[in-house]
Amino acid sequence: MTWILSFALGAVVIATATLSGIFGMAGGIVLMGAFLTILPVGSAMMLHGTTQAVSNGYRAFLTREHIDWSISWRYISSALVALALLSSIAFVPEKALVFIAVGSVPFIAILLPQNLTLDITKRGVPFICGFAITLINLVAGVAGPLLDVFFVRSNLTRHQVVATKAITQTFSHLMKLVYFGLLVHEAATAAEEELSILPWWVYLLVIPCAMLGTTLGTKILNKITDTDFRRWSQWIVMALGSICLSRGLYLLTS
Repeated sequence: MTWILSFALGAVVIATATLSGIFGMAGGIVLMGAFLTILPVGSAMMLHGTTQAVSNGYRAFLTREHIDWSISWRYISSALVALALLSSIAFVPEKALVFIAVGSVPFIAILLPQNLTLDITKRGVPFICGFAITLINLVAGVAGPLLDVFFVRSNLTRHQVVATKAITQTFSHLMKLVYFGLLVHEAATAAEEELSILPWWVYLLVIPCAMLGTTLGTKILNKITDTDFRRWSQWIVMALGSICLSRGLYLLTS
């Protein structure tokens, strides 16, 4: 691990944490793409989980007064069920199919009739969201486009969206660290020869970078309107869906 590469990792973490701090989305999938470009899958999963747990946790702390706990607790309870399910079988599917599934969700959601809209504030939807997001997050490393679909059409304010997504994603990424760090260690090692080849100080490096980017993004969030937030969120969701689909199809045919 050279200092140039370490600097690049830090810069990417700051940039993506800032993006997530503004919209509560997008940064995670961009960060995973960057990590996968320069790191083995196992190392990318662990470093991504560490970075995103810190970024989301700190963002949740900064916006804690806006967290909708009724949604959060229902999300977390079903997320634990998904963790237990995958842990029992140490399931790791093909990455290409997961990317295709995640990328398809935003487009499918647009075609749903209004009474079937995936609105996180509707009864029962947080349980569905928590289970589905955790499954995708554990097998693909990121689930941002899918999570965003549950929030983008809700009546929550921009601060409530960012804060509630932050606390749910903090738990999701902590679960990912547990899953890849403990429960499927042997499977990951067999596939990658080494789960984590990164020196310990790299994990420490990304923590202040994630906190700095989150702070910057939160300040920008306070300056935009709910209308702008929702309009840009919808465009970002569709763009990320397209990226996921393209990436999945490329991996499937390569």
